[in-house]
Amino acid sequence: RHTRFALVSGLGDVYKRQLNNGITLPAAAFGTYKTIDQNAETITEAIKAGYRYFDTASFYGNEEYVGKAIKESGIPRNEFQIATKLWKTEMGYDKTMYAFESSLKRLDTDYIDLYLIHWPLPEPGYKDWKLLDFDTWQSLEKLYNEGVIKAIGVSNFLPHHLKNLLDGCEVKPAVNQIEFHPGYSQEAALNYCKENEILVQAWSSIGRTRVLNDELICELAEKYGKSPAQICIKYALQRGVMPIVKTCNKERMAENLDIHSFEIEEEDMMRLMTMPPTGWSGEHPDRKRVQIQA
Repeated sequence: RHTRFALVSGLGDVYKRQLNNGITLPAAAFGTYKTIDQNAETITEAIKAGYRYFDTASFYGNEEYVGKAIKESGIPRNEFQIATKLWKTEMGYDKTMYAFESSLKRLDTDYIDLYLIHWPLPEPGYKDWKLLDFDTWQSLEKLYNEGVIKAIGVSNFLPHHLKNLLDGCEVKPAVNQIEFHPGYSQEAALNYCKENEILVQAWSSIGRTRVLNDELICELAEKYGKSPAQICIKYALQRGVMPIVKTCNKERMAENLDIHSFEIEEEDMMRLMTMPPTGWSGEHPDRKRVQIQA
């Protein structure tokens, strides 16, 4: 199940990640949530900047634009990695099969590199989530064993959600994509994933305005001569987490890749790890969303 992946420019081999099935991922991914405005231009610019891993989802409504930009880039498909996710309304064995085929068609490809369950519960308080998650997972295992998915995983799963799968699965999740940034490191989930050889990917890896304006983040940005966003990205990398970064700005696309030239010192990493809670999105898989200002 090995395949060839291009190294994202600007990031050294030290930060590439190997999944528990042997597949290697680049150091960082380009996130597409709310970055594409009914065209493929943003993805085209990201490809030019050096990104080769793109994270999308059926819920984002932009899979066809991701597929279009990759196809029109002139770069071979096997030099890209595409991750996508099935939504809360697409869970369950049969629905997942249909959702996968629909994503495959929209992406205009014959395989997907990483396919994830987007959320563990279709809604807060859902009683039969354990059975629903496991049925959904079994369909992912079937597709994985057929070779049309190179790796399978989950998103927004906490330890108790993961344990439900690990207790009976044939194929362990390779990835868990969660909110992760300074001020919201989700240490329990991060440690559980590390113990079970599950790679953590960070959505919202640079947090929100409150994170980027935090006094410690700004202090370290000045100390290392980098932007606050670069400090957040480097923090994820040094924690063994794969950051998903997103921007529509060409300059920031390049800046977000330019983080190989410095290392955050141990004491500063400890300070980042122990920041007060900052920049939480308000999303939690078991609870109703909390409306929080950026």
